[in-house]
Amino acid sequence: MLSNLVKNGLCRIVGEANCSFSREELLCYSYDATNTLHQPDAVVFPSGPEEVSLILKMANSEGFPVIPRGAGTGFSGGSLPVEGGVVISFERMRKILEIDTENLVAVVEPGVVTWDLQQKAEKLGLFYPPDPSSLKFSTIGGNIAECAGGPRAVKYGVTRDYVLGLEAVLPTGEIINTGVRTAKGVVGYDLTRLLVCSEGTLGIVTKAVLKLLPLPEATVTMLSLFSDMRDAARATSAIIKSRIIPSTLEIMDSVSIKCVEGFAKTGLPDAGALLLIEVDGHRAAVDAEAEAVRKVCLESGAKEFRRAADKDEVKDLWKARRAVSAALYKARPGKINEDIVVPRSRIPELVEGLRGISERYGVLIASFGHAGDGNIHVNIMHDKETQAEAALSAAEDVFRLALSLGGTISGEHGVGLSKARYLDMELKPEAIAAMRKIKEAFDPRGILNPGKIFPTPPGRKAAGSAVVL
Repeated sequence: MLSNLVKNGLCRIVGEANCSFSREELLCYSYDATNTLHQPDAVVFPSGPEEVSLILKMANSEGFPVIPRGAGTGFSGGSLPVEGGVVISFERMRKILEIDTENLVAVVEPGVVTWDLQQKAEKLGLFYPPDPSSLKFSTIGGNIAECAGGPRAVKYGVTRDYVLGLEAVLPTGEIINTGVRTAKGVVGYDLTRLLVCSEGTLGIVTKAVLKLLPLPEATVTMLSLFSDMRDAARATSAIIKSRIIPSTLEIMDSVSIKCVEGFAKTGLPDAGALLLIEVDGHRAAVDAEAEAVRKVCLESGAKEFRRAADKDEVKDLWKARRAVSAALYKARPGKINEDIVVPRSRIPELVEGLRGISERYGVLIASFGHAGDGNIHVNIMHDKETQAEAALSAAEDVFRLALSLGGTISGEHGVGLSKARYLDMELKPEAIAAMRKIKEAFDPRGILNPGKIFPTPPGRKAAGSAVVL
């Protein structure tokens, strides 16, 4: 609980209208997409880096946790206030400060919604590629904290590839600027890359300098249907092997297809699996690549292949793809959503392994995601009352499978709370120890987003008071 001294201090910093202690409002900042509940003691809405700095300096003095929060769309619990404390929400810091059309740079505040930046850039003939499924409501600050990816990562990369520089407030309250606005810059340690994907544990981003690209001239969207997930996986490898790099290459299994069609009614045909493929660039090159993709899919066993006829069909196909995660709740009341990555060439082996895990534990596994870069979202669907333990065991086996295939246990969701217990499956003790030293150097009092990434150390309050929604 916060003392009255702290509460009064917070109100002085951000103004009483921008500081809340009401139970009803605190509840709104207590959960994310993991559907577990950890209630903060206060929520504050700063207007700039100076206010964030003062809050962190007070936190160091008084010893309360501070948790930065974007839109709360994360799947790993990264924004949950597991030890109470103060949530900093960036709803008042939502300005696109600049779009430099000559140098292809945007400067934004952390509360800017990803979709809003994309739309403004496109009106100027420019392109901000990172496109997480939550792009219409997730924020740039949250994307930076988790290094968000999305379907276009296969060709264009992830958020870190577009962050040139940052303004950030360190856990001890100092405001720093990292990186550059230029195409190159190698002065000192790369603090920008260190802060990106640090899950709000090393600093709080208050401004970002982002790289933009010219908007592609043309895009072709295609749908390829297969009788079996293994054929779709083999087609994925064949497309990349043919030296075509699609802008998106998404895969959905039969469970995902059926759930989406029941949920969103977008007209997806019944199939064992599908690939949603896009190629973009100059118009002549795009048409040639689309034809090459068609041939590869048919040679790989596709039972149907079609090119989207118009913008409405493109919109419906992407509506279906982005609805998968929510739609899967129709299959089972419980869902564990993991985002493993394996080398693209080993996706067929992953598919076989997942079938074995599903049979071994008696749980339904639905797979979809970014086949083009090997980032598959494995959803373990289960009955909460009777299969919860089996589902957790299955998740651990999914991680072991990914690692055995030369992959990783997370491609874009991060570690947060949900994967902290599995950290040592992938990282050696020496690497974890080095990371802990970095955290301690940046945050000696441990006040910034505690309980994330690393398993809770002995003697520290555990995140055990969660309520599952």
